[in-house]
Amino acid sequence: MLNLLYKTPTKSTYTIILFLTLFSAIYNAFLPLHGDEAYYWMWSHRLQGGYYDHPPMIAYMIYLTNFISEAEWGVRLVNVFSMSMAALYIFKLSKEMFDERIALTSVLIFSSVIIVHAGYILTTPDSPLILFWSLTLYYSYKAIFYGKRSDYILTGIMLGLMMLSKYTAILFVFMLLIFILLKRRDILTNINFYLAALIALLIVSPMLLWNAQNEWISFAFQLGHGTTETFDFYPHLFFEFFAGQFGIFTPVFTAVLFYFLVRKRLYFRDNKLFFLSLSVAVVLLFFFYKSFFSRMALNYTAPAYIGGAILAAYMFEYYKLVKTFKIGFAIALVLTLIGRLGFIFYLEVVQERMDGYREAVQLLQKHVKENDSFYGDHLTTAAYLKYYLKNHPDTDVALPTRFSQYDMWRKENFLKNGLVLTREPELKELQNLYNVVNLIDTLKVKKGIKDEKTFYIYRVSDTK
Repeated sequence: MLNLLYKTPTKSTYTIILFLTLFSAIYNAFLPLHGDEAYYWMWSHRLQGGYYDHPPMIAYMIYLTNFISEAEWGVRLVNVFSMSMAALYIFKLSKEMFDERIALTSVLIFSSVIIVHAGYILTTPDSPLILFWSLTLYYSYKAIFYGKRSDYILTGIMLGLMMLSKYTAILFVFMLLIFILLKRRDILTNINFYLAALIALLIVSPMLLWNAQNEWISFAFQLGHGTTETFDFYPHLFFEFFAGQFGIFTPVFTAVLFYFLVRKRLYFRDNKLFFLSLSVAVVLLFFFYKSFFSRMALNYTAPAYIGGAILAAYMFEYYKLVKTFKIGFAIALVLTLIGRLGFIFYLEVVQERMDGYREAVQLLQKHVKENDSFYGDHLTTAAYLKYYLKNHPDTDVALPTRFSQYDMWRKENFLKNGLVLTREPELKELQNLYNVVNLIDTLKVKKGIKDEKTFYIYRVSDTK
């Protein structure tokens, strides 16, 4: 089968991307939203220059897909579009740098690994980050190596949009500066370089203004997120995070990529390879360092595997590792198939945080009375209520939980009579807020392989 694909690399690439696009759009219709997806969808109904948790791009993109559909598959058009466009630009960059064969191999690697398929399923700020990282990598490569003003302009635009996607995008800026300082200092005298920087700054300025108006609250949150004030050293967290890379990018592809980066020196002699290598190494080294002090989520390194897919494909071709690639590709497909099937048939095991909420809100809907207000015990529970209740009423968080966008929007005396959905029995906590608290219904669902979890629905009135 692979031999047939390589006979027409460009056609095969477009076919693969089109298939994944259509398949994922249909597949996503069978899954309930994740709580974070519901939270970001809620943002799309209140657009602004920034949000407490992240920059605003995820809300902007969901806002656009809302015109197509606000069903689960409609919300997830953001990530389906983002992943598919990323695959397309990986092909374009690989073809620009090498040839069609390596370009197709790059797409096969990218499109087969489980971290990308997780990206096809869940809509998060990583979706636009991956999209605009791919586009910025492509246009910055063309700008640096061919010097056209149009490519510098497009680099500035894509870089600005990437900065609006997730704060991790700053690592791309560091990567570019390192490359320019080490390999192409002449670019610092090129007016187009400063034009691109100005365009990026203009695009990012509304987000910077929003942060300035809100005491840089979002920057402060992200600087504290995944970090520690004590700087206690936890080697086991590093090894856990390091080992996880072999899962999300598969053992064979990760091993080949890491071997190239650590043991080989080809990229020192070749500016193009060095450019790609930096796009991988800067991200990996940054999060490897942070993993010594705090537990890192595996998706944090996802941008590294954009350039990583191309570098791995180059290695397979350069060293003629045909059998190794086939083994790696087969392993990737098996792991992805297991993950895909797990999401559809064993959601309570694979991602129990998504399971049961839709049904709990549907049960709560049966108890709704006129003029009821709606509350959750957590930001995601409140977001689920807004998404799955009829007419999408405003919701809020009634019980103490971490600071979120709800706190920034909230007005004083926000508690009113209505219904509260919780994931634990919260009778005493609610009685501290209301004089009348009644448990009116519960819903038990599976959790993991053998456990259960229970949702609780309370009717509350007469605030204290």
